[in-house]
Amino acid sequence: MGRIALWEKGDQPFWQGETEECINGRTLSDGVYFGADVSGIAARLITERQADGHWNCDRCHGSLRSSFANTINVLEGRSAFEQATGITPALRAALEAGQDYLLTRQIFRRASNGAVVDPDVLVLYHPWRWHYDILRALEYFRTSGVSKDRRLQQAADLLESRRLADGRWLLEPTSRGRVWFQRQPSGAQSRWITLQALRVLTWWNAWPGPKIPRRNLAPDAPRECATHLSTSLIPHFKMF
Repeated sequence: MGRIALWEKGDQPFWQGETEECINGRTLSDGVYFGADVSGIAARLITERQADGHWNCDRCHGSLRSSFANTINVLEGRSAFEQATGITPALRAALEAGQDYLLTRQIFRRASNGAVVDPDVLVLYHPWRWHYDILRALEYFRTSGVSKDRRLQQAADLLESRRLADGRWLLEPTSRGRVWFQRQPSGAQSRWITLQALRVLTWWNAWPGPKIPRRNLAPDAPRECATHLSTSLIPHFKMF
């Protein structure tokens, strides 16, 4: 891929990155996964922040404000790069600035008036693709090694509130755009979202301080939930 794949904008080799920061955040994650040299993308992303210190794909079109969705793409890529190659002061500063952008907004609110930035960020998607939602942001903070921050409390409470009586979560409307194959239909109980949500809430409740009370679950909900995950996810993992 690194030798033959070229980007539409500029014809540059794939692992050199595109022109938009959100795409480069995803490319950075992919490069780390496949063991490609993506250090050039990592260095570029540090210099391509908005004036407020974060990211927006529309910067090249004149945008002056950062974006939740674009920032999470970059944070995921930079965190993967850090874990694979080690941290530098510049990388750490960029990560902390991006994290602070989300945390000061409780990961789903406007900084100006505290309103929900968009009702869509409260919808639980899988796969995420370009989409931003509270579960994706919580999962980022869980996997990036960030200490528990009380500014995540409301989002964690919202996630728990979406749990069904049987202990699972639904797959809500999928992201717009072409879908090559549908893993699960929208509105179905989702094994993937359930797994991610359980990991996030287990991580959250493992820290000292107030816990998130569970909703009133059916008596056999934990057993049914475990069976649902073991019978639907483990066969997928055995394929690899």
